[in-house]
Amino acid sequence: MKKKYSFELFRKILIPIVDGYSYQRAIAFAKSISGRAVILLAGIVIVPEGETLTRATNRARKIRKKLLDLKNSQGVKILDVVHVSHNPWQDLQKIIDEEEPDLMILEYPGQYHALLNTSPDAIIHPICDMAIVGGEITSLPKRILLPMRGGPYAELALRISLAINRNRRTRITALHLTPVRNAPSSDTPYHGIDRILKNIPEVRSKKKVTDNPAQSIVKEAENFDLVVMGATAMPESALISIGPAAELMFNQSKVGVVAVKTKRPMRPPIEGERVGLTAISVLVDKWFAENTYHAEEFADIDYLVKQKKKKNITIALALPALNEEETVGNVIQTIKKPLMDDTPLLDELVLIDSNSTDHTRDIASSMGIPVFIHQQILPEFNPREGKGEALWKSLFVTHSDLILWIDTDIFNIHPRFVYGLIGPLLARDDIQFVKGFYRRPLKVGEKVQAGGGGRVTELTARPLLNLFYPELSGVIQPLSGEYGGRRSALEKLPFFSGYGVEIGLLIDMLDNFGVSAIAQVDLQERIHHNQDLSALSKMSFAIIQAVFKKLEKRYGRSILEELNRTMKLIRYEAGRLFLEVEEIAEGDRPPMIELPDYLARKNLLGDTGGVYSR
Repeated sequence: MKKKYSFELFRKILIPIVDGYSYQRAIAFAKSISGRAVILLAGIVIVPEGETLTRATNRARKIRKKLLDLKNSQGVKILDVVHVSHNPWQDLQKIIDEEEPDLMILEYPGQYHALLNTSPDAIIHPICDMAIVGGEITSLPKRILLPMRGGPYAELALRISLAINRNRRTRITALHLTPVRNAPSSDTPYHGIDRILKNIPEVRSKKKVTDNPAQSIVKEAENFDLVVMGATAMPESALISIGPAAELMFNQSKVGVVAVKTKRPMRPPIEGERVGLTAISVLVDKWFAENTYHAEEFADIDYLVKQKKKKNITIALALPALNEEETVGNVIQTIKKPLMDDTPLLDELVLIDSNSTDHTRDIASSMGIPVFIHQQILPEFNPREGKGEALWKSLFVTHSDLILWIDTDIFNIHPRFVYGLIGPLLARDDIQFVKGFYRRPLKVGEKVQAGGGGRVTELTARPLLNLFYPELSGVIQPLSGEYGGRRSALEKLPFFSGYGVEIGLLIDMLDNFGVSAIAQVDLQERIHHNQDLSALSKMSFAIIQAVFKKLEKRYGRSILEELNRTMKLIRYEAGRLFLEVEEIAEGDRPPMIELPDYLARKNLLGDTGGVYSR
């Protein structure tokens, strides 16, 4: 199955082909990181100041011939004009403005020093993210050494290493060098990058104590094929290009060396700032590329059934509902016939009702699926209102290995809402949890507006995740009601009883299994009833509480007082404004695996199949 979501760590790579200097190592390195990226070759002829440009005509002709020889190389694009200039950086700036490359590669010492001599400031303050390559560069490095302290260039060095690994399956070792007389604050920049590296299984970490970092890197490099390192980070006023450590590596190392610099300007560090956290974008980009799917990838139901049988997995779908008589019948029929009656993809299909006062339960019962009222399940627990309570109790009344949930208020229901979620869980054993996402037009009365859905997601949930859980910043719709996972993971997690259930499960999945265990699937479009602003305000209040409770667990201290769990709602009535106080306390339930009744039920049923099976 081919992924429909493709993400390249580098989209365009620029290599200046400078007259009189080698370019083979730069091209070899570009090919090692490019994947499907385009490699742009720009001919450059440098003419010393005081000489007429016309004297370089023959040299320009030779460069054009070299470029023609490279024209048929796969993935290579030749730019039409060979630039002849006293100041090649002006021409490169125009190329960069027009082509917008992600990275420019220069060879050391050739192209690098040739361009440095014309305008040192252009390399000191790069016009584009830059990689300077030297030594024995190969397009097939097997072992990469990544010296890191978490400075501002760590993100680019990590991105390049992962790009090589993605295309060549290399082994990456992150080397953290600590001074012998190490002050606690001197290691602060590494803390952030270390947090990121723990979520990237392709990178293993190694620590070394030394008072001579540059020589230590040279020594360590003997066991590797390539060293990728950041240039020395200096203030904007510093007249230094790549720094003494990189210069030493280029001059002494017997293996390939890559020194990187970013175009982002240096700024004075903020006290206590974890500079390494800038590398979070690498982790999120990588996760997004590898763990984002489209429902159409899993439209072959027969193939999914074969995978399910091969892996001996059972699948349950639980439908939470509260007064959904308008839509529940169509949801059940649309899912049940193709995925349960016609093909045995689903083993269990149950309705978890929250004490509806309309005909929701009657409709579901008439269609032959088991119906439960969540307030009547596990009565020893004081019943609570809320969708999260229903989802938690659905673990108790189902038995299958995978459990999925979809909302029952969907007007445009389609089987893809279910098989799209199942697909990643069957395709990859490492995936524990799958979230759905979709376009969200607003249905207002009988009219459908093209956009505007997901207001709480964009104004509350995603900002909070970006702020406190940046590893989850690539999750498009953290609050979507269409999601599921492996029972073996879900039964170990607490469930918030109300609106906080979705974001709570997402955070706990991250903390317990890592971001790589989470996937997301494009379910295309979802049309449903939308709530008014007053209801959305209460939802946001509960979600904020849920996030803060998770932060309390992380830091081992209380943040919210009981007083903070009441919300003052602004009401307007009969020409007057007044405040109405409503308690919105987002409580949680313990992990289901901790309940004796659940364990007894689980042991009794063993592996015989679903409680309410086909």
